[in-house]
Amino acid sequence: MQPFWPHFHQLQNSGTPFCCVTLVDSLGSAPADRGAKMLATCEGLVAGTVGGGKIEAWALLEACEMLAKSVSEPVFVQWNLQTELGMTCGGAVKLFFEPFNIARWPIVIFGAGHVAQALVPVLLPLDCRLTCLDTRAEWLDRLPKAPQLRAELSTDLAAEVANLAPNSFVLLMTMGHATDLPVLRELLERPFPYVGVIGSKSKAGALRNTLNREGFSAEDCGRFFCPVGLPIGSNHTHEIAISIAAQLLQVRDSQR
Repeated sequence: MQPFWPHFHQLQNSGTPFCCVTLVDSLGSAPADRGAKMLATCEGLVAGTVGGGKIEAWALLEACEMLAKSVSEPVFVQWNLQTELGMTCGGAVKLFFEPFNIARWPIVIFGAGHVAQALVPVLLPLDCRLTCLDTRAEWLDRLPKAPQLRAELSTDLAAEVANLAPNSFVLLMTMGHATDLPVLRELLERPFPYVGVIGSKSKAGALRNTLNREGFSAEDCGRFFCPVGLPIGSNHTHEIAISIAAQLLQVRDSQR
């Protein structure tokens, strides 16, 4: 097993979101001593252990779910080994989950095209956690590398909506109307604090007409910004990116 504290400091300094899990107490059969610790990122176990087996597997799932939802506050759990984890031995464990490097402002960008390429560098210096999803690996590869940016290749963008944290600010800038619409349908099924769709006023009208015919209410159709961004600057890609970043900040601050 990898040494714990060197990995803890490495993760903390890198800015990578991670969770430290501590075995606080146990009743009955326990696979590890009190105070046992492990580190987990979204990709899984990094170092340490809380005993292996089902307890550790459940702890990893809990930690990964917290990180995926950008939970920033510590969580204390108590699990019954028999009734909750399905273990034959009786007893219980108490675990403390402590997340680190969690940005309080998750921003998700669907599409890694030209505007996303200009927007991501504008957003990276802010206290946010960026996720960019696309079906095209070559566009994702062009994005800058940064600890707070996750570039994800997807085969079904609409299905990714179910995995988003409820406080996500979501931008939709895929290849066009046909690829935006399936994602937008899913986004409008959940009360995200911000949804922005890149496009002209005519595209906005077409999207809203289609959604209205499909049964979405006028209120639903008014819950997304399109055209996206503040009405400043020109149609130059980098100025569009700045106008979008400005709108994100404006909406974020209005909701505080």
